[in-house]
Amino acid sequence: MLKIDIIAVGKLKEAFWRDACAEYLKRLGGYAKVRVVELPDSNPCSEAAAILAQLEGLPASAEVVLLDIGGTETSSEALAQRMDKWTVGGVSHIAFVIGGSEGVISTVRDRATFRLSFGPLTLPHNLARVVLLEQIYRAFKISRGEPYHK
Repeated sequence: MLKIDIIAVGKLKEAFWRDACAEYLKRLGGYAKVRVVELPDSNPCSEAAAILAQLEGLPASAEVVLLDIGGTETSSEALAQRMDKWTVGGVSHIAFVIGGSEGVISTVRDRATFRLSFGPLTLPHNLARVVLLEQIYRAFKISRGEPYHK
C-alpha cells in the first residue's frame, strides 16, 4: 500500500480544522497509509532542520512534494496522473511538505522533487492542509474512476 506523509509546520488548534482533516484521513485509509507529522512553528532555519530530519528516513525513491506558491499549478486530474505515474514507476512513498508561515528556505526547496502550487492565493496553513488532503483523496477517486470527483 502506498505510504503518504504529510509533514506540516504548525498544529491544528481549532476543532473544525482537526475535524476536516480527520474526515479526509478516514476516507484515505482505504487507499493509502497516511501519516501526519506536525512540527512546531519556529523560524525558517529551525523549521527546515525539522523538515529535513523527517525526510531523512524516507526511501531514496520517495517523492517529496513541497507546497509552494511558486510551484507548478495543476488540475486535480493532472495531480492524479502524476501520482499514478509515480506509483507505476515504483514509488511507494510520497511526502508532502507544508512549510511555516514564512515559507521554507532553499535547503527544503532543493530537497523537493516536485513543487505544487494551489494557485497564487495565499492560504492559511490549516486550510492548505485540508485542501491537500482533499486533493489527494480526489486523486485516488479519479484514478479509480469513482464518482466523488463529479
